[in-house]
Amino acid sequence: MDFQVVVLAGGTSKNLVPLVSKEVPKALLPVGNRPVISYVLELLELSNLKDLIVVVEGQDAAVRVGSWISGAYVDRLHVEVAAVPEDVGTAGALRAIAHHLTAKDILVVSGDIVSDVPLGAVAAAHRRHDAVVTAMLCSAPVSGPSESGSSVGKDKAKKPGRYNIIGLDPTKQFLVYIATGAELEKDIRIQKSILRAVGQMEIRSDLMDAHLYAFKRSVLHEVLDQKDTFQSLKQDVLPYLVRCQLVSPSSEVLLNGAPQTEENGNEKASSQNNQLMLSQILANSSTPSFHELYALGPNGSTPVRRTHKCCVYIAGKSKYCVRLNSIQAFSDINRDVIGDASHLSGYSFSPQNNIIHPSAELGSKTTVGPHCMLGEGSQMGDKCSVKRSVIGRHCRIGSNVKVVNSVVMNHVTIGDGCSIQNSIICSNVQLQDRVVLKDCQVGAGFVVTAGSECKGEALAKKEK
Repeated sequence: MDFQVVVLAGGTSKNLVPLVSKEVPKALLPVGNRPVISYVLELLELSNLKDLIVVVEGQDAAVRVGSWISGAYVDRLHVEVAAVPEDVGTAGALRAIAHHLTAKDILVVSGDIVSDVPLGAVAAAHRRHDAVVTAMLCSAPVSGPSESGSSVGKDKAKKPGRYNIIGLDPTKQFLVYIATGAELEKDIRIQKSILRAVGQMEIRSDLMDAHLYAFKRSVLHEVLDQKDTFQSLKQDVLPYLVRCQLVSPSSEVLLNGAPQTEENGNEKASSQNNQLMLSQILANSSTPSFHELYALGPNGSTPVRRTHKCCVYIAGKSKYCVRLNSIQAFSDINRDVIGDASHLSGYSFSPQNNIIHPSAELGSKTTVGPHCMLGEGSQMGDKCSVKRSVIGRHCRIGSNVKVVNSVVMNHVTIGDGCSIQNSIICSNVQLQDRVVLKDCQVGAGFVVTAGSECKGEALAKKEK
């Protein structure tokens, strides 16, 4: 298909501290006991997109991510790992590797996506419309606790998160407006030229920009080069391309060289032409897009305006698509891949609807409930209970321990009589006897002393 794929893997994201560290960059955070980046790599492999550039912020993080990928995907994917400076943003990361991008079209994927949406379908939609950008949109995840409990509050009512305000054309194929971040708090302002051209627009607040884009390389290069202050694809590049899709982003002039303005001096002819295009769109959705109709001269003559298409691929409501971009999302995704989205885990579940590695050892009267995972070589003492939780590899867990709705990473030692609820325990942590944790995150290598009771705390070593 002649697409180059760029996976933006991030680095040590500040909003994921203390889960991430110099030793564990974001891309290697475990989801269902495998690094989160593995989900998008396997999704790309399924779509036969195997020539990848993985961009990692920070040299040390890049070495760690590259080492893991080369071991896990040898002979399966052709992956080049590129290190970029930290905190350059997604647009800055692409700007830094622009000289590596040579294909006609570029597929840019966030390395923190866990999804079952076929990426090849996004690429195909992009080519079909000859778009300069195609953004994948999916249903916004609900905010609020699950039925099994969560760390974000007691209100059981789930409400859709407000991620973006999206404006779509009547065919729901083209993106005509997008507001993200701080723009969500402002009044919606639509350009007159867009409204006249499209005729009507559907405003949606229940869709999330999945941070997966197909770009026409020539336009992407031009924007990154000319707009050197742009740092974010989502907040800078995409809204810019949407705003100027009825005016060429490179020249912003007519094909004949006359300046393009909002009102071009031929209002009557323009109005008649827009009435014509609106009736055509509404009469038959297979007619040319509003971009092509807008580009026509008066009375449908030879095109005189330069336009470009900003398309969308809207994932079906039954599809799973969530980004691991917060601590809450980390907990939610881990819960989902051993629960309602277990098809994503890559594992075969037992008749008890859980996964217990054959090498794991369970003590007398210890129970591991449905929607749980117990990793390789882990050992549990007597009279333990695990519910709706993921426990990693080579953990040592004492007797009378309760783990509920939590994630325990690798090589964790848990003493007798501990209770862990709605918490995340990073690798190499030691919980001494009778520790009680609720709604906590414990960073890698931390020691929680015997008898400690913590609620809603982040416990971590100070970075040297």
